[in-house]
Amino acid sequence: MLSRPRAHLAVAAVILLVDQASKAWAVDALAEGRTIEVLWTLRLRLVGNTGASFSMGDGAGHWIGLVAIGIAAALVAYGPRLRGASAQLAVGMILGGAVGNVLDRLQRPGSGFLGGAVVDFIDLQWWPVFNVADMGVVLGGILLVWATREHDEDEDEAGPGAVDAVGEPDDR
Repeated sequence: MLSRPRAHLAVAAVILLVDQASKAWAVDALAEGRTIEVLWTLRLRLVGNTGASFSMGDGAGHWIGLVAIGIAAALVAYGPRLRGASAQLAVGMILGGAVGNVLDRLQRPGSGFLGGAVVDFIDLQWWPVFNVADMGVVLGGILLVWATREHDEDEDEAGPGAVDAVGEPDDR
C-alpha cells in the first residue's frame, strides 16, 4: 500500500488537489470580506499571505517560494528511498503542501516571480490563518520526525548489519 517507493507522490497529489480545490472555493465563497462562522472559534475568512507561515516575513514570498521549490525537489528525489508507510505519508503531505503554496505564489497577482499571495482561509481566531497546504506541511513534518524516531528505535533493536531509514547498510 503506502510502502511502495512512489507512494509519497500519490499522497502529494491528494493533498495538492484538496488544497487547490479548497482555495478555489474560498476565493469564490469568501470574496468581498465575507466570513463564515463554523463552530466555536472556527471561522472561514479569506486572507492573502505574502510571507511565510503564519504571515511572518511579509513580502519575502520570492525567497520562501524558492526554498519551497528546493525542498519539493529534494522530497521528490529522496522520497522513494524512505521505508515505511508513515515516512511515505509524511513526505507526501509535505510535498503536496509545499507545491500547493508555490502554485499560489506563481498564479496569484503580486510583485514579480513567486510574488503572489498564498490563499489562507481557516481562521481559529487564536491561531494565525492557514490553509490545507499549511496543514500538510506542518502535520507531515511532525509525522516525519515521529516516523524517523520510530525507525531509529527499531534500528537500535536490530543491531549491527541492520539497514537504515534509507535502505543503506548500517555502519556500526
